Amino acid sequence: MSDSFDVIVVGSGPAGYVCAIRCAQLGLKTAVIERNVASNDQPQLGGTCLNVGCIPSKALLDSSQRYAEAASHLSVHGIGVSGVSLDIAGMMARKEKIVSQLTGGVSGLLKANGITVINGAATLNAGRQVEVSSAGSGNQAYRADHVVLAAGSEPAAIPPAPVDGDRVVDSTGALCFDAVPQRLGVIGAGVIGLELGSVWARLGSEVMMLEAMDQFLPNMDEQIAVESAKIFAKQGLDIRLGARVTNVRVSGDYVEVTYSQGDTTEKARFDRLIVAVGRSPRTAGLFSADSGVTADERGFIFVNDYCATEAPGVWAVGDIVRGPMLAHKGSEEGVMVAERIHGKSAQLNYEVIPSIIYTHPEVAAVGKTEQELKAEGVNYKAGTFPFAAIGRALASGETEGMVKILSDADSDQILGAHVVGPSAADLVQQIVIAIEMAASTEDLQLMVFGHPTMSEAVHEAALAVDGRAVHMVNRTK
Repeated sequence: MSDSFDVIVVGSGPAGYVCAIRCAQLGLKTAVIERNVASNDQPQLGGTCLNVGCIPSKALLDSSQRYAEAASHLSVHGIGVSGVSLDIAGMMARKEKIVSQLTGGVSGLLKANGITVINGAATLNAGRQVEVSSAGSGNQAYRADHVVLAAGSEPAAIPPAPVDGDRVVDSTGALCFDAVPQRLGVIGAGVIGLELGSVWARLGSEVMMLEAMDQFLPNMDEQIAVESAKIFAKQGLDIRLGARVTNVRVSGDYVEVTYSQGDTTEKARFDRLIVAVGRSPRTAGLFSADSGVTADERGFIFVNDYCATEAPGVWAVGDIVRGPMLAHKGSEEGVMVAERIHGKSAQLNYEVIPSIIYTHPEVAAVGKTEQELKAEGVNYKAGTFPFAAIGRALASGETEGMVKILSDADSDQILGAHVVGPSAADLVQQIVIAIEMAASTEDLQLMVFGHPTMSEAVHEAALAVDGRAVHMVNRTK
């Protein structure tokens, strides 16, 4: 038996490394096990988020938006630009530099907190024994008083569209194109598909998105989803709902996709195809049958409200447990588990976790949707306010979208907020704080918001809940 630890964390993504750092801060002897290896033969820290997910995709989203603005959107500001060129290699190099900087930062934080980093594939066995296998050092066994499983997720696959890493790629491959596809197909019009489709559409691709669901963004507030669909259509994204892919055939330099819409069978030809149908928990081989840990048929580990598994002293956090696959959700679960291991009564309010789509404009939400409140029979009030009536938005040329706030009709407590528009992610965070503090729309109405700011849309939407918006004509309720 090799070293023993107070806590072993399996996985170094946002859920894992944050949990490990908090454990170390609390004085616990902590180790992190990471299976992936970077190009320098060191453990590839940071998980999907830092390496092939959140961070690189946002780097490309930002770069592509700047290119689109320079190429065609600055004349309205009286700025003439000619000869705009696209350097894909330079764009990718910038992305990799950002990833390297952040993963290096995680390495430095783990080292500064005295955390042991072990490279290899981990399997949890009975009695909280963790067996680690690696190409360089074979198998080694470790034991801990507590084990936190934070193995993350991987792109989901569908049988009709096998990924070949060339013409047909998953979300990871879509971050590494060396040229802009003339025609790009995307299977899935969810968060990942929309973000990746947006990147390449801005850079010049003709993008068609095939979404099997009949409703666009079904988990979002319906009014916001409808508004978002209109905006994306204006941007040139060809989103086809109820389109179920039945066959994908690669032939030379193109990909032929067969899909059905209702009773009709259609075919489309693309230069590249992205399969973006969601993500699956990475739990295969993570724990043995005698470990005491159990999972459902999709591979999600069973945990209670505090992320404790059915095995004593074993916890699971992040993408491998119930709830949305969001880096910030996993990080906060990691903190909660670290606190509970140390004997504190920490908990996480799962009702107040924001969701964000980093398109342009952004789409963001927190709390209940209007359709959920209707289904639950809640007596509610709703207020919306368009960015077109916000001075700062007009000055910036960012007038598409709206802010929507929902509250309890009796208590006035805020129940949800939904935004499509400029700075949506940051504006929703204001409502996250409000809901967490059990604020009412009246509380927002009485606050002073700076002028001119995008935040004024939040203030006006809160006023609109009671038919009191100042900078638009209120509808009679």
